[in-house]
Amino acid sequence: MFELSTPRPFTAERQRAVYENALEQIVVAEEFGFSSAWCVEHHFLEEYSHSSCPDLFLTAAARATTTMRIGFGIATCVPGYHSAIRLAEKAAFLDHLSGGRVEFGTGRSSTWNELGGFGAEPDITKSSWDEYVRAIPKMWTEERVAFDGVYVSMPERAVLPKPYQSPHPPMWVAVTAPGTELEAAERGMGALMLSMADISKNAPRFAQYRERIKTCDPVGEFVNEQVAAVSWLHCHEDDALARERGTQLFEAFSYVAGQTLEISEVYPSDAYTAYGLLSAIRADPNAPEEATKKQTSGFLFGSPERLRETVAAWEEAGADHLVLMVQCIELLPQEQVLESLRLFGREVIPHFADDARREAVA
Repeated sequence: MFELSTPRPFTAERQRAVYENALEQIVVAEEFGFSSAWCVEHHFLEEYSHSSCPDLFLTAAARATTTMRIGFGIATCVPGYHSAIRLAEKAAFLDHLSGGRVEFGTGRSSTWNELGGFGAEPDITKSSWDEYVRAIPKMWTEERVAFDGVYVSMPERAVLPKPYQSPHPPMWVAVTAPGTELEAAERGMGALMLSMADISKNAPRFAQYRERIKTCDPVGEFVNEQVAAVSWLHCHEDDALARERGTQLFEAFSYVAGQTLEISEVYPSDAYTAYGLLSAIRADPNAPEEATKKQTSGFLFGSPERLRETVAAWEEAGADHLVLMVQCIELLPQEQVLESLRLFGREVIPHFADDARREAVA
């Protein structure tokens, strides 16, 4: 998964290098057995994410690869950002350019920086997301559609192109706040779990998702019953060195992410009171000592031997996919990131490659 975080100063050369390095990582990841690449959408988030046009980045990735699934998203289902029509068109267009490899991720944004910048109202984003995910599959599958909703309204038109995949790309929901995985299940959508929590804390949520999806009313033409857990990766033969580098990566991420999220506390909204990422990356200084410890059991930092055990633990907990972040503000030299991908691909992925549900995702 790519945030495309960029360190200061924001020179043209440095910005281009971030994009080019990420594309090279995708090419190497595909060569060494990774199955998918996701790119987020964010706006106005200095350092944390310069990924305002993920569809363009993913088009470049699609044309540089042949088998890699292309994770479009999170497509932000907020009227101030995009119309539902444009999201449907972009995803379908990318599906053709990739030869039918798109995974369609949805969400509703998570920071006041972004929502305020677009003049969006935080308290309506859940409602707009729900309307979008019900309308977009119809745009993909019906010859002509018309809508008269609160957030999706259009006279009868043919939304084109239709996706390359039949009936349409798999649909996902980004899950940060506890309970969103159940909303994904109710709609028959995959859960892309962005919470940086222990494996043991995620396992009950996975189980609840599985139970709830049994009685779902799918918004699309099929049920996408999959759970993807977001984690971090740095693999090296020297276990201690890998863990040291991995810790540096996550601490850098915590620093830049914390800056973007704290402003949400200044502008509170009931829509985000349960936001999970902030508490996961920044410990409460007033909590008991045990509770202030970072939750790292699910991070893939270490030797191949250690990481085989960690992947197995995620699988046992109920994850179908691991979505792995590998770089933050270019902290590690590119060759160290690439060698980590190669080593993980050689020594870890083959142990989980005998079942289509066992996948490691860059």
